[in-house]
Amino acid sequence: MLYACVYATILLGFFGILLKENLVMKIIAMDVMSTGVIALFLLVAAHDGTYTPIVNGAPPAAYADPVPQAVILTAIVIGFSIQALMLVGVMKLARDNPTLETRAIEQEYRP
Repeated sequence: MLYACVYATILLGFFGILLKENLVMKIIAMDVMSTGVIALFLLVAAHDGTYTPIVNGAPPAAYADPVPQAVILTAIVIGFSIQALMLVGVMKLARDNPTLETRAIEQEYRP
């Protein structure tokens, strides 16, 4: 059931990118899709019965792999920076155009 919710989040973001006309709504849909992908990665990497790999003299046990945590933190930071960069681009585009609808911007564009 949890996998279905995560896949639904990814598809909701994907279809939001395809179907929305407003550029800000496209950025929000991309953020929703990114959140779904991160949640899917966490679901796949999660294991029951594993412990944090801290050396404290305890007997050996099944340790959790720290690499997925590092990858997820990196994905969050990169996703945030991309979202900020896209919002700056939309702000610069909004200065020149009265609307943020993609069709209206494409019609006004003259190379």
